[in-house]
Amino acid sequence: MRIVIAEDAAVIREGLVQLLADRGLDVVAAVGDATALVDAVDTHRPDVVIADIRMPPTHRDEGLVAAVELRRRHPGLGVLLFSQYIETRYTDRLLADGPAGIGYLLKDRVLDVDDFIDALHRVADGGTALDPQVVSQLLGARSGLGALTARERQTLELMAEGLTNAAIARRMEISQRAVEKHVAAIFTKLRLERGEDEHRRILAVLHYLRQSSVT
Repeated sequence: MRIVIAEDAAVIREGLVQLLADRGLDVVAAVGDATALVDAVDTHRPDVVIADIRMPPTHRDEGLVAAVELRRRHPGLGVLLFSQYIETRYTDRLLADGPAGIGYLLKDRVLDVDDFIDALHRVADGGTALDPQVVSQLLGARSGLGALTARERQTLELMAEGLTNAAIARRMEISQRAVEKHVAAIFTKLRLERGEDEHRRILAVLHYLRQSSVT
């Protein structure tokens, strides 16, 4: 896996480079601003980008804007963005063209190295990785979820993180058959169209989150 990192804080940037190198991953460039990020991706053609949402000069959404542009230039590029804050409007913009190959984590999540590396691989493979706290806030702001039971709501949160039914079953300590029943109930209650396979069903939930999000 070839990776480009964009983070304006030098200590964090260098720490990420070392962490990924220790896991045998290839960081081909590590830069400190969004302009350098675009140049690095155009030059090195990585598999995935790890970038802070807020970078110089305004520290608002430069990293996000660059990521959207890079996804347009390089279809299939994985993008894992992170931030110190939960900002649901960023999730909308990330998912605007579909959730495949997209991740949004809080910076604290990097401290859990195994989870961070798992999310990175998921994004690089075309999956989705949303921070559980981001998902919880998104779901908390939604209308139309009152019909879900507590278990169905928990299942939906884990689906929105990008987990498979098998992974959800392990996390919830229930059978995979029970998860399948929860998933079926969720789609019925939320009036989501049936997908062709498990991956499409997970994307349908993420599509629902995007369409009903509150900025």
